[in-house]
Amino acid sequence: MTFLSEALTFLLAAIITVPVCKRLGLSSVLGYLAAGLLIGPYGIGFIGEAEEVLHFAEIGVVLLLFVIGLELQPRRLWVMRRAVFGLGTAQVLCTTLAIAAVLLFGFHFSVPASLLLGFSLALSSTAFVLQLLGEQGKLNKPHGRAAFGVLLMQDVAVIPAIALLNFLTPAADGQAASLHPWLLLIILAGLVLARFSLRPVLRFIAGTGIHELFAAAGLALVVGAALAMNSAGLSMGLGAFIAGMMVADSEYRHQLETDVMPFKGLLLGLFFMAVGMSANLALLGDSPLTVIGLVLALVFTKAAVLLLLAFWYGLEKGEAWRGALLLSQGGEFAFVLLVAGAGAAVISDQVAEMAVLVVTLSMATTPLLVALVDRLKRTPVSQRPEDKIDVSSHPVVIAGFGRFGQILGRVLSMRNIPFTALEANPRQVDFVRRYGHQVYYGDASRLDLLYSAHVAEASALILAIGNIEVSLKIAEMVGRTWPNVRIFARARNRHHEMALRRLGVHYVIRETLMSSLAMTEKLLTHIGLPEKSAKEAVATFKSHDHQTLLKQAALLHDQEAYDRATMTAAEELRALFREDASSSGSEEADREPEAGASP
Repeated sequence: MTFLSEALTFLLAAIITVPVCKRLGLSSVLGYLAAGLLIGPYGIGFIGEAEEVLHFAEIGVVLLLFVIGLELQPRRLWVMRRAVFGLGTAQVLCTTLAIAAVLLFGFHFSVPASLLLGFSLALSSTAFVLQLLGEQGKLNKPHGRAAFGVLLMQDVAVIPAIALLNFLTPAADGQAASLHPWLLLIILAGLVLARFSLRPVLRFIAGTGIHELFAAAGLALVVGAALAMNSAGLSMGLGAFIAGMMVADSEYRHQLETDVMPFKGLLLGLFFMAVGMSANLALLGDSPLTVIGLVLALVFTKAAVLLLLAFWYGLEKGEAWRGALLLSQGGEFAFVLLVAGAGAAVISDQVAEMAVLVVTLSMATTPLLVALVDRLKRTPVSQRPEDKIDVSSHPVVIAGFGRFGQILGRVLSMRNIPFTALEANPRQVDFVRRYGHQVYYGDASRLDLLYSAHVAEASALILAIGNIEVSLKIAEMVGRTWPNVRIFARARNRHHEMALRRLGVHYVIRETLMSSLAMTEKLLTHIGLPEKSAKEAVATFKSHDHQTLLKQAALLHDQEAYDRATMTAAEELRALFREDASSSGSEEADREPEAGASP
């Protein structure tokens, strides 16, 4: 078959199988696997060589690791330290040892083979799980955050494992493969230089205003870093991962992620199709009970270990079950490790082939198990398409039309000020429309939707979204893309407000601040303070709290200094109240409030 014929075959197979799986309430990844099984050498046989397709489609995994690197900001890693280094490390170690022990004592494998297979099968599919979480919108749920931490630790742990196998794998001339130290030093020096030069380069390219050029620069960064590491004898994924980390704290992080996502999605789909093609279904036909038993054993073992660790981590029962089932499959990096292990003669080709089939079939079980849990919990995933925004530009765009956004919208409507409202919850959209409000269903964190909403022509963007991560993403994206648009944001808590202010948001208000201060004023008058004194006390607290927040925002990454500033601020506020009470001659000094930085 010609290249175009093969491409058409892949596209048609995906177009047929993926929608069918989605109609059945299953993951699109399962559709890609089914497409690969259907057209591969062990299915109809339209495509005969799975290995070449798999090598090309690995670019999808490389792009996935780049996106993971983009998410790995130091402050985020610190916040997730227990999930990554605690739960993640425990999962890798416990699952590896459990599987290795079964192989060593039950099937009499050698120690190196048992450890290699145990580690390979302990890994879950980052692409698979993140795709499922993204489709269901559950990445910010407790089990989603825990799963992300485990996957992050697995992706980091696989890098030294691949490097170790590179040392053991025989080269074509029979000599042991090795790293090129001099080339590695040059690459490391280049990475250090790139760390400081990338931001000015990206700023220059972004200044051209050509969106396609910036997307090309992002792809060039990923491919260049991957090839550089590959030339030194290390994995391409490591290079992409490091490239993502180098720009993780830059103002172009979300733009790069947005530009890379379409390529990542297509190539990951091709990767999963190649995985389906590489599964030797003849083994399933020859020994169906053995293969099915091994798949069930793998899923059960991983789920059992993960369930115990999830309870130890503190997840409640339902979240623990979801997390355990979500990570119970084998992962795409198992294919890389198993092939490398067979090449290094640690395991035989037959064992590697059987393990690849088991991992592939285990992936097929995860969407079924997750769908079963969702059915039992009665939390079906909405398949509703986003609305098409067909209005001209309005002076105000409201992102998030819940309780907070609706109040703003009602006041604007009373003043006959037109606005465009965006809401990501379809049930909320339907509820609000019943009362005559025009609101569009869509995810405001998507740049294309903001373009459709004519944010560029708006005078102000109202960030009324409760999700902190999404709120920060939109604030950063809009501030970089349309710096002339003023952003008015709702903050969930103190840290959210500080993060928004650091992004340059023009006006931020904590959702509970004004209501709690209003109640405090009423309380003070109720217990006997004069109305004037109560107003002054609230005004003093509000002013001091704002100044304290600005100081704390500058110390957010230094926990010790942040704690000291908080204690100092509390003492300063107490002193202010003492002075006010003393100067007024009232009895307020005997009723000195317990004051400190507000949460």
